[in-house]
This record gives sequence, C-alpha cells and structure tokens, in this order.
Amino acid sequence: MTTPNTYNWRFFRAGGFDQVKLETGADLMNLDKLDQKLWVALACPTTGIEFCPKTAALIDTDKDGRIRANELIAAIKWAGSQLKNPDVLIKGGDSVALADIADASLLASAKQILVNLGQKDAAAISLGDASDANKIFANTTFNGDGVIIAESAADAATKAVIADIAACFGTVNDRSGKPGIDQAKADAFFAEAAAFDAWTKKSDVDAANVLPAGAATSAANAAVKAIKTKVDDFFGRCRLAAFDPRTVAALNRTEAEYAAITGKDLSINVGEIASFPLAQIAAGKALPLKTGINPAHAAAVADLVNNAAKPLLGDKAELTEADWAALQAKLAAFEAWSSGKTGAVVEKLGIARVREVLAAKA
Repeated sequence: MTTPNTYNWRFFRAGGFDQVKLETGADLMNLDKLDQKLWVALACPTTGIEFCPKTAALIDTDKDGRIRANELIAAIKWAGSQLKNPDVLIKGGDSVALADIADASLLASAKQILVNLGQKDAAAISLGDASDANKIFANTTFNGDGVIIAESAADAATKAVIADIAACFGTVNDRSGKPGIDQAKADAFFAEAAAFDAWTKKSDVDAANVLPAGAATSAANAAVKAIKTKVDDFFGRCRLAAFDPRTVAALNRTEAEYAAITGKDLSINVGEIASFPLAQIAAGKALPLKTGINPAHAAAVADLVNNAAKPLLGDKAELTEADWAALQAKLAAFEAWSSGKTGAVVEKLGIARVREVLAAKA
C-alpha cells in the first residue's frame, strides 16, 4: 500500500483488521508518514504494561503518564539518528556495536565508559555497561559531578591544599566514592583564609601594643582571665575593709565556716574552699603572689605570676590593685583584637601555611 507520503507499507491481517508490518529500520524511520488512522492505538500508559518503565518514562516527554504517537515518533527518529543504520533497532538485544554508532559525542561517551570499566578494546557497549554509574566512575578523577578529589591534582602542592580544605571544612563523596571537596567548600576555605590573614595582619601592624608579651601574650591573657573574678573579689573586699574595719572578720569568712571543714580530712577539698577569699583580707592590702594564697586557686595564681605578671610587670612578690589595673590595661588591646577574630576555621593550619596557600593562588 502506498500512502500519500509515498512510502510503501506492507500489512498483515490479524484480529479482524489490517496492521502494518514493521520489519526494517526504514519502516521505523518513516513511521511519521503512516496515516494515524491505521495505527492500532495512538496512546498507551507508561506503567502497568510489559515494557521497561524507565524507557517508557524517557519517551513520555511531557510526563503526563502516557506515550502518544508524536512522542513515540520523536523517540524513534532520535534513536535512528544516532546509528549508521537504523536496522540495528530491529535486531534488538541489550548491546550496540561501537561501529554502528553514528553520533560522534555518543561514540566518544561509549568509548570512555568502556575505558573506565577496563574494557578499552571492547567492540560493543551493553545496557549493563552504561547503567552502573558508580562502577563507571569508580576510577575516574574528573567526572562532572563538581567534586574534586586529591587524585585530580596534577602536583603535590595542589593536593596539599585540597587536604587543607578537607581538614577545615570536611569532605563530600565524589561520584567515584572517594572523599573530596566541592566549589562551596573551596570558596568558604579561601574566604576564611583571607579573613584570618587580615585579622592577623592587625597584630603585625601594631605588635607592640597588641602583643606586649610577644608570642606569649595569649598565654598571659588566658592566665589573667582565669583568675580575674577572684582577684577582683579580693581587691573589692580589701576596699570594703578600708571603708569599715568592722567588716574584716566577716569578709575573711567566719570561724564557724572554717570549723565546718577542719574536722574533715585536710587533704583539702577544692569545692569546699574555692568560694573563700583568694587571700586574707585587710584594708589596702596587696595580693600576695608567693605565700598565703587560697589552696583552691594556688595553681591559677602561679600561672598568673609566670605567664602574665612576671613578663609584663617584672618579678613581684605581691600585686597591688594599681598593678592589677596596669596588667589588664597592657592586655586590653590584645583582648579587643582577639575577641574580633575572623577566619578561626583555618587557624589550625597556622598563619604561615595560610599565607603560603593564599600566595600560591591555589
């Protein structure tokens, strides 16, 4: 039978009506020329039929759950255009010979998949070969998923930077299954590195003021902060004693409070005496630094002496209230600078490494 579109069709009779024979690739490629009044059906559901649902979903381009004539024709036209001979579509099977693939990019993709699977000399690619993405990308470094693994780097320096980013921001799994970094982690890392560098430079510019004890300034500030509440309490009690001498006994805690602990094991339970004054209270008294310190805070006072008072004020046997104010004033710039820290996430790398990475523009 010849249609108005001049393609010769062959029919067979079944079930009481004529049905077209689809026997060659040419038959399939000319299906758009078959009068749709001669089609057995012009639509069918994508599910509930004996047909691969994944393939049906691909053919159903408008995703309405039904494959219609125009969608089937488009799918056949596309499939045939990828092949040198559309008769391959009639043969069936689950593989395609590389020699039958016409489209250059599709052929290159098929060859790359086979290379990735360790089958670089294979003459055909199967459905199974193309379907297992994890297997395809297991040994690849660049696979289009936006994740960079250490093996992607061509040099040791770049690999080291990838490791630094992972150490600071964690990793995401590459399609190959290996841990790597993505654009978001890289951007965050370099932003934090720049922020940490800028913050550190503030101390470089005004080192004498910000770092009065040099590299030991951080330890000095920590020692002051650790005992500050008790030292402030001590000098506050001494001022109150100067205001009214009658308060001295109460300010040093009552005999009854001491009696409550003297009958116990005198190994000294820190919890029982930690709330007692740092040292004996008296009007205008300086804080002794070597003797007469509440045992619960002896270690903290020793740190204050070794890490802060001695480096910043010199070797002293006691600390006056004016000395205490002067010590805190010397650390005020450092405290303000350290409280405004930025880029803390990358601090573990050290400023030398951070600056090395930024200078290399990795």
